[in-house]
Amino acid sequence: MKAALLHELGGPLRIADVPQPIPGAGEVLVRVRACGIDGTDLKLIDGFGYEPELPLIMGHEIAGEVVAVGAGVSEFAPGDRVAVYNFITCGSCFYCRSFRDQLCLNMGGIVGVLEAPGGYAEYVCLPAQQLIRLPDALSYADGATCCDAGMTALHAVDRADVTVGDSALVIGVGGVGSIVTQLLALAGATVIAVDIDATKADWAREQGASVFLSATGEELASRVHELSDGVGVDRVIDVVGLESTMSAGFASLRRGGRLVVVGYTPEHFPLSGKELAQNEKEVIGTRAGRRIDLSRCLKLYASGALRSIVRQTIPLAQVNEAMGMLRAGVTGRIVLTNE
Repeated sequence: MKAALLHELGGPLRIADVPQPIPGAGEVLVRVRACGIDGTDLKLIDGFGYEPELPLIMGHEIAGEVVAVGAGVSEFAPGDRVAVYNFITCGSCFYCRSFRDQLCLNMGGIVGVLEAPGGYAEYVCLPAQQLIRLPDALSYADGATCCDAGMTALHAVDRADVTVGDSALVIGVGGVGSIVTQLLALAGATVIAVDIDATKADWAREQGASVFLSATGEELASRVHELSDGVGVDRVIDVVGLESTMSAGFASLRRGGRLVVVGYTPEHFPLSGKELAQNEKEVIGTRAGRRIDLSRCLKLYASGALRSIVRQTIPLAQVNEAMGMLRAGVTGRIVLTNE
């Protein structure tokens, strides 16, 4: 089968013929129909965040069709449409048992990221437990974006604990930020969307933002306070994770507000203990999404509550061109296909 492999950090992916996997006991062979690409893939290439053994078949946003099952698999059959949950968890530790499986203490790998080959290939072989049925109403491309961007956005909004009437600032209107914006609007929040790319203004409003700002640092916090009569916003969801965005997000909060950090970079956020304590502000992290978040996201898309963020589909053979576009900055999501 054809696959795109990362052989060296900082280098291009190489298309090569590799053996097609054969499903063993408890495993399922999936023909990859669509695989999204995102910032985690760029971090992998750059050697930040995870340290996989190379060469690696990347790709952690996978949707496809079951073509074969191994011994003992009865819940899936050839022809089934599926999406892939990318955290390979133990199912028995404290976090797995308390529905926080993405924090599993005995993580067996992350599909396309660590210890497990991903979807930049014609086929992928996975434990059956990683699969969730893809609703018939949902395209493979949209289903793939749910496997990271969608479930990450949904979990982040849950962590933000938004209520009707809240004001919310979304920093970064890429794939995750676009779905975060949609979800916040669905929850009844007034959304201010922020991105350094001013051309995303119309896109952000299409996702449900009431206001779009292209500002950074102190200017951003100042603009937010102007818009909120000096009070600040109830919630900030930072999908970027730069020191400048986290500082601006923290400064934009009202008293008692909450900053949810989704994105991360090598930079650090200098936090004022006085500001935190005296104004009872909260800063919390959020990691990707739980299996239940992926399932919920698929249902929201299938129902029409969420709208597609896929702007381009590109053949797997052009993966390096797609990566270059992602690094330069894209609106919405790029999805690789094997159609």
